[in-house]
Amino acid sequence: MRLGLKRYILGDRQTIAGTVYGTILVLSVIAAGARSFEHHLWRLDALAATSAVVFWIAHVYSHGLGESLKVGRRLNLAEFRAIARREYSIVLAAVGPVAAITLGAAGVVKGAFALRLAFAIGVTTLAAQGVRYARLERLSRTETAITVALNLVFGLSIVAVEVFVAH
Repeated sequence: MRLGLKRYILGDRQTIAGTVYGTILVLSVIAAGARSFEHHLWRLDALAATSAVVFWIAHVYSHGLGESLKVGRRLNLAEFRAIARREYSIVLAAVGPVAAITLGAAGVVKGAFALRLAFAIGVTTLAAQGVRYARLERLSRTETAITVALNLVFGLSIVAVEVFVAH
């Protein structure tokens, strides 16, 4: 497997934050919109995908501003692209859940199953990022279990707050 493709699939130290953020974002959109759009899955699909892209752009822009101030000059194109590549994990995190909703919208699977599948993919992604973090930090099995549990608790708590606020 080429190093670039492997990095996008398995991630690296720089992409864990974006993957966790993107996963929480897409789960929040799906969970908050599931009831309203359960019979209009194409709309929910578009909303989730568009949200990921819009928030990626916002992250690239805001990190670009911050980095520009940090280095005391405007960023060049290569520096800006590096930020965009690093933050692209936000969009990549949405691919699995959005694909699941697409299957429901296209009638390949039932809508309710598509929503559960999308949520399961997101929860699995949060758990996997906890494991990734623990491996990169060389944590013990106990520390890994705690890290995964905390990542799930924090991530799903944020999703729950979003659902509560949206309804």
